Amino acid sequence: MQRALRSHQQLLAGVVEAIARGETGIADILAAVTPGGGKSLLPVIAAARLMAAGIVERVCWIVPRDSLRLQAEEAFADPAWQAALGHAVSVRAAENAPDPCRGLQGWITTYQGVAAAPALHLGEMRRHRTLLVVDEVHHLPAEADPNAPEEAAWSRAILPLLETAAVRLLLSGTLERADGRPILWLPYRKGPGGRGGGRAKTREVDLAAPGFAVIGYSRAQALAEKAVLPVDFGALDGEAEWLDEERRRTGPHPVSGPPETGRAALFTALRTGFARDLLRRAFAATRDLRAERRARLGLPPGETGMGLGKLLVVAPDQENARRYLDWLRAWLPRDQAESTARIATSDERDAQEVLAAFRLRPEPSVLVTVAMAYEGLDAPSVAVCAALTHIRSRAWLEQMIARATRVDFAAGPYESQRAVVLHPDDLLFRRFRERIEREQGTLAREKVRRRQGELPIGPEFAQEPPIIPLASNATALHWHRLAPGPEFAAARPDPEGAAPAVPPSARERELRFRISQAVAAQVLEDEGAMQVPRRAGAHHAYAAALKRVMGKGRAEMSLAELEATLAWLERNRIGEHLHLLAGDPRYGWTVRQRRFDFNTGR
Repeated sequence: MQRALRSHQQLLAGVVEAIARGETGIADILAAVTPGGGKSLLPVIAAARLMAAGIVERVCWIVPRDSLRLQAEEAFADPAWQAALGHAVSVRAAENAPDPCRGLQGWITTYQGVAAAPALHLGEMRRHRTLLVVDEVHHLPAEADPNAPEEAAWSRAILPLLETAAVRLLLSGTLERADGRPILWLPYRKGPGGRGGGRAKTREVDLAAPGFAVIGYSRAQALAEKAVLPVDFGALDGEAEWLDEERRRTGPHPVSGPPETGRAALFTALRTGFARDLLRRAFAATRDLRAERRARLGLPPGETGMGLGKLLVVAPDQENARRYLDWLRAWLPRDQAESTARIATSDERDAQEVLAAFRLRPEPSVLVTVAMAYEGLDAPSVAVCAALTHIRSRAWLEQMIARATRVDFAAGPYESQRAVVLHPDDLLFRRFRERIEREQGTLAREKVRRRQGELPIGPEFAQEPPIIPLASNATALHWHRLAPGPEFAAARPDPEGAAPAVPPSARERELRFRISQAVAAQVLEDEGAMQVPRRAGAHHAYAAALKRVMGKGRAEMSLAELEATLAWLERNRIGEHLHLLAGDPRYGWTVRQRRFDFNTGR
């Protein structure tokens, strides 16, 4: 099946072609693509053409979190897109170690990685003409914020890279920061006055700035091209009771009530019976959806497979995430509970492995998380989202619901799919639904003091109110279909039967493991044949001898060098090269090995 480019991808291809032919002096491309859209193909399109034309020699892709590095690799390694675009560009997820490319054409790092070793990445870019891709650029403020020192550090570290790059591709699902500050490197112009006759100053992104090409992909366009799914919102109302700051019993108050009580009611609801009611409805919706798809796809009961649909649960914090997981597992058959429902939070050691399995395998089919999966998680199998969070930043919520709007090509025809989002029916979520239909998201507004009684839309709403939750319950569920609005969006097409891509870093790990096994096997074989004494450190010595034969350690090798090392091990014996360790006191026993008396053990 031949893959076709979406309209925004075609626009980018046109801009890049003009740069490659020298028809324009543009060096900055801003792609505003709605969350859940498949903007990860844009760096592939840009890198392939610019490298072929000799405009750039390398590509550096910076992502906001480590969990997104593998997905960025997969975009370049996808065999269907390699065939469709005719490219052979390969990149790797790099640590902060010398030679991040390791013989490939680029590397992927994180904001944190650049901030920890800015000289390393800047030095690499100064040695080679580089296409710099900054993903989710809205995380980088142009102005320092004492309340967000980490983001300011990211901006300081990445700015020299932006200044050095030959071409820059800036990606985002929103052109607005929740704190109202301008975004690093983006051009701004004076915007219209704020509310109340100019009470707030505004700046808006200058979409016609010299040297910039701006590409947008709206939600209306994405729906028209069947690139994203329409959203069915299930708004659940309820009542909550709590102890206020003076430990007086307050309530019951409705979650959908006025701002004066809405914040505390929502906070309480997410930690008591209301949350269980909403989660149970999301669980039931997922169960019914999977049964419907199972029948349509012809899968027998008990057989698992992709395309059945999955449930993503976004919790307010890690403590409640674990509580939600316990509830979910209690509703599942005992022998399936632990494999079907998993958790991925920053405190879980296997969080990255769980995220990868949730994306790429039939199980787990239920994932509970807090923030790790809200932005950039490319899991088309997510069909239902339980929005049990009290964050009401528009950008944050857009990213969250976009986890369910990806088209799942394994699930059948587009017309048979929909995204289902169940959420508390509070005032701010209702405002969010209205805003995403009418706003372009290009304004940066200096925040002003709120009038008494107003509730914030930004992330500060996540701060815990000084109350003690007591109880809550659900009362009414209302459904709303999100109409097409002027948001930016896209989706990565995945044809049925496409072979899964193996990213370079995954291949590197596999080869290092196989080399380690081969070395261990030779040690055991030589000990068994009495070629070397059975002593502690034999494996260490063999590994050191292999390093000297090959000229470098496995941790420093490129993919091609790892493959060559494995091939060498298949034809040669390390034991015949132990003389390379002569004179090194750490391996003194190897020099005497041929005089070793196996009868005396000396």
